[in-house]
Amino acid sequence: MQYLPALLVTVAVIALLLALMGLGWRNRLRRQAGVAAPPEVPTVLGAPLAVADGQYICTTTAGDWLDRIATHSLGLRTGAVLEIVDQGAVLRRSGASDLFIPAAALTGVRLESGMAGKFVEKDGLLVIGWTLGGQGVDTGFRPRHHADRSALVAALNGILPASAGTTNHPAHHTAAKKENQ
Repeated sequence: MQYLPALLVTVAVIALLLALMGLGWRNRLRRQAGVAAPPEVPTVLGAPLAVADGQYICTTTAGDWLDRIATHSLGLRTGAVLEIVDQGAVLRRSGASDLFIPAAALTGVRLESGMAGKFVEKDGLLVIGWTLGGQGVDTGFRPRHHADRSALVAALNGILPASAGTTNHPAHHTAAKKENQ
């Protein structure tokens, strides 16, 4: 009985924090209501150029790795399989709708160490830059196996539109960092 007041205060504080988190997420959804819906996954896809099992991290505003996009379930972290095909990239997500990134919308691919609350070893996260309804976005994927990263980057670089310019595949990523030092 002597711990009852402390227990009640703790439960009240936890409930308040959860309510504030829910309110923040609802406000983010309202603020991002104008974000376009991702395109549907085509019914017919070509043979996969690369496939990897891993984790879909989230989609953020391009260049702002903390601005998670909440609408259209783009902010939900899930297990996923990433397939690279000639038409683009398909993220087959567990517990959320599949996400299709058309090849024509790709703007680049790079390896990072973190985004929106997920931090991993150096270059452990694959970030796909693309445009969604005219807005630049970045989508993060963490391959389960380290060896899958180079195949995914090579396949994505292979389908990048010519207008996308240069990208940061593993060799360029390391070279660019050395040049800047």
